[in-house]
Amino acid sequence: MSEARALQKESLKIKGMSCASCAQSIENALNKLDGVEEATVNFAVEKATIKYDSSQLKVEDLIKTVKDTGYEVVFDKVSLKVGGMTCASCAQAVERALNKAQGVSNATVNFATEKANIEFNSDLISERELKKIVADTGYEVIESKEDEEDTENEDLKKVKEAKSKMIWTWGFTIPIILLMIPEMFFGVALPTESTYHLIQILLAIPVLFWVGKDTFVTAYKAISHGSANMDVLIAMGTGAAFITGPATFFTPIANYAGVAAMIMGFHLTGRYIETRAKGQASQAIKKLLELGAKTATVVRDGEELEIPIEEVEIGDVMIVKPGEKVPTDGEIVEGESALDESMATGESMPVKKSAGDEVIGATINQRGMIKVKATKVGKDTFLSQVIKMVEEAQGTKVPIQEFADRVTSIFVPTVLAIAVLTFVLWLVFPDALSGVTSWAAAYIPWVDPSLTGITAAIFATIAVLVIACPCALGLATPTALMVGTGIGAENGVLIRKGEAIQTLKEVHTIVFDKTGTITKGKPEVTDLVPSEGFSQEELLKFAASVEAGSEHPLGEAIVRKAKDDNLSLADIANFESITGKGVKAEVDGQNVVIGTRRLMEESGIKVSQVEDEMQRLEGQAKTAMLIGVGDKLAGIVAVADALKEDSIKAITELKELGLETAMITGDNERTAKAIAKEVGIDHVVAEVLPDGKVDEIMKLQDKFGAIAMVGDGINDAPALTQANVGIAIGTGTDIAIESSDVTLVRGDLSSVITAIKLSRATFKKIKQNLFWAFIYNTVAIPVAILGLLHPIIAEAAMATSSISVVTNANLLRKVNIKPKYK
Repeated sequence: MSEARALQKESLKIKGMSCASCAQSIENALNKLDGVEEATVNFAVEKATIKYDSSQLKVEDLIKTVKDTGYEVVFDKVSLKVGGMTCASCAQAVERALNKAQGVSNATVNFATEKANIEFNSDLISERELKKIVADTGYEVIESKEDEEDTENEDLKKVKEAKSKMIWTWGFTIPIILLMIPEMFFGVALPTESTYHLIQILLAIPVLFWVGKDTFVTAYKAISHGSANMDVLIAMGTGAAFITGPATFFTPIANYAGVAAMIMGFHLTGRYIETRAKGQASQAIKKLLELGAKTATVVRDGEELEIPIEEVEIGDVMIVKPGEKVPTDGEIVEGESALDESMATGESMPVKKSAGDEVIGATINQRGMIKVKATKVGKDTFLSQVIKMVEEAQGTKVPIQEFADRVTSIFVPTVLAIAVLTFVLWLVFPDALSGVTSWAAAYIPWVDPSLTGITAAIFATIAVLVIACPCALGLATPTALMVGTGIGAENGVLIRKGEAIQTLKEVHTIVFDKTGTITKGKPEVTDLVPSEGFSQEELLKFAASVEAGSEHPLGEAIVRKAKDDNLSLADIANFESITGKGVKAEVDGQNVVIGTRRLMEESGIKVSQVEDEMQRLEGQAKTAMLIGVGDKLAGIVAVADALKEDSIKAITELKELGLETAMITGDNERTAKAIAKEVGIDHVVAEVLPDGKVDEIMKLQDKFGAIAMVGDGINDAPALTQANVGIAIGTGTDIAIESSDVTLVRGDLSSVITAIKLSRATFKKIKQNLFWAFIYNTVAIPVAILGLLHPIIAEAAMATSSISVVTNANLLRKVNIKPKYK
């Protein structure tokens, strides 16, 4: 019976299977696991169904097995807006509840953005059930609104509400302060002592139980659901202080009802400033949302119509006049202009565009009128993808945050225990502790050594409750991450995962792919060297005819040269591409081979007679390709790929930042070293076949440690994934490069500098924030235990700590992350 109870069924969606044998491989691997009773993989529906013993295996073990077999497990993703969270402990409570649920692969709850990002298996748990878990934990799911104006209004509403609470609080609290001044400075309670106490109590009631009602309600919800948060500490602190008011009529306890109101005043003031600061931290999303055009002028049935952007369809031809925003991603079909693409790339210089060029929605047409055919609309556009990526990055966690999360999860219960211990210590050892306050009274004006017995115990306990601050710990990382990812998006650096921020600053070596990364990726024929018996024209015709069947950039350059020279290409037969070596085909009944020395040797063609010429060309950083016709060498075609304008400057600055550089390429070693020397790269890995890049990256990791790989994100996808940080260079509107951790919208290497500087600056802010948050709590709590901290000052300090963390994160905006030599 016990064995039956331990059996569970799990369904996993699998990506990457190309045939039934893929499914069989995964099925075999799963069935080999100890604890798996039965595993079946359905290729048609791309799903694995596993019955396993949960006492022997975890879902993570199943997922790892699928990944180790070379495939990917796909989860559904949802982002829920969570309302009612008041501190980092709230976020921890929701996160724990979600991660406990069967079917949830991973859930992270970000207190700063008030969002829960959940990866889940929809076969095991539904979105409705996820929302119920949040509600059962004591919080609410706020249904998201698509309209950006609604989102902005929601943020403004929060700020106004927080401001209103702050004003009302001080409206009742300032009279209490004015009433306390004569007593504090002159020892006189006016008009009479009883009336003085009663007025304090009456003024404190609306502050605590009307304006501050939400604090008590949230505290009650947290406790009733078995968790504790910041509001629990504030509610207990202010509640205990308020009770001394009525108690003062029947006991010798001092009246702290007025103090309770002031504590709530500082608490709600802190909430208001924090809400405003958090809004500034998340303004990147708002800015991006504001960039989009609201309307578009389209041509339908020969008429020009102005329609809302939501009604634009793929294929619509839009008219964009000078000064207007391009409504959505598309292709210019008529006209030419210069477009300001700074919203996408961070580059201020306008970019010339003409018919056939791609344009990005929300960029600004500066000169001539253009007609643009819409190619992407709605959530598929560049801008929508950027917003999605920034939101996802802001919802992820940086590894350094794990320690802060562990502390936060036990923080409030620990503080409650310390508060109880403080109360007991003051009752059990009053003389010893009073000795400390008597000594401190000479230096600290608010320390009152005349407090005795239970009054001193209450005073110190309240201070402990209100000084402790998990909010600063909870806000330290996510606010810096929010600002950092936003700044990155504004500068054409899209960070897909928060983890990349930390990993990138730890990188020792940057590895570059050559073609399309260091070079422009548009090679041109530079030399035609025919052998005896062949003319340049014949050599080019043979080469171009065969390469017409190839899609390689070098082959395209040869075909382009033939067309420019008005050569007519011959028909070919039996075309074959030989990975990493070259191509071959039949041209006019003759076997033609194009490629490396190795391919020529394998084809029985001698090449020793042109070795000196090959070395000369390769020494000039040109790719020299040998052409064989029949059993004879027809000659050499040399192709060069020009360096990108900023490659040399970027490599120079990377070295100044203390980084090693390396290049990985399929080119022969001599050509590769020539290019590396020209740009200043330290290490070269040449003659690497496409499927060997991953192994080379692993060797570089063994040699240098953490590395970042920069490539085009398509051919280099496996290598980008293997690297500690994969940096993909985007091309125009194509930024959905799943294999990368960071995507550079601009195609130049200077963006790598921006990414490195952004990573270092953001992580520096994270460390600063965590340091001050930990130091604050480490120092403040012991001081409060000793009775040296007035509860009002304690609460003001607590509020200030959260505000300072968010403000410090916003200072990231002042950091210069631009390349020095651009």
